[in-house]
Amino acid sequence: MKWLIIVAFLLIIASLAGALVAMMRGDSASGDERRTRRMAKALTVRIGLSVLLFIAVIISYHLGWIQPTGLPMR
Repeated sequence: MKWLIIVAFLLIIASLAGALVAMMRGDSASGDERRTRRMAKALTVRIGLSVLLFIAVIISYHLGWIQPTGLPMR
């Protein structure tokens, strides 16, 4: 489960970096629409991966695959 979380975080960061590259690349007026679509797609992928990771962590907790290791409850 740890590897799944690590890979998901890396994919989320890569998607965010892709959106940054799309946003910062070039100033040509003809490529603005294409650049905007590419950035929006990268951000949509990032949101989807984040939601999928959250759901996977919740399901894994309920199935007992992961255990909380925070402060003890009193």
